[in-house]
Amino acid sequence: MKDLSEYKDSFLLFLEAGFIAINQYDEDAAIKLFKACELFQPDNFLIKIGMGYLYMNKLELQQSCQAFEEVLEKDPENDIAQTFLGFVLSLMPDQVEKGEKLLEASAKRAPDPETKETARTALEFINTFIKKTSVEGGPASVKQK
Repeated sequence: MKDLSEYKDSFLLFLEAGFIAINQYDEDAAIKLFKACELFQPDNFLIKIGMGYLYMNKLELQQSCQAFEEVLEKDPENDIAQTFLGFVLSLMPDQVEKGEKLLEASAKRAPDPETKETARTALEFINTFIKKTSVEGGPASVKQK
């Protein structure tokens, strides 16, 4: 087996490939890529965010929350984890308000414009599809007969 040190400088490539694998619906590859990242930088919060993102895309909301909360325990100011946690909580019927508050805080506070935009987009989604209902009682975008 080759010495892993020759790949140590490729941490970000492995990490990015893990996110790409998630977007390509390749869970197996994503997990393997994030595990490879752990070999090089076991304490890097981006690996945990990657796993939370994977769970979020699979709608495994409890596992996703746990991953983002672990990041926030170590780094309470992590706007990415806060934004994703806010969105995931907003998908849980009993946590919508808590999630919304996290997203509003990220939309105001995050220094990164992409994180702010993600939080704003998530808030729009929540207001359009989660919170607002039509007269018939279904989501606003679905007119029931």
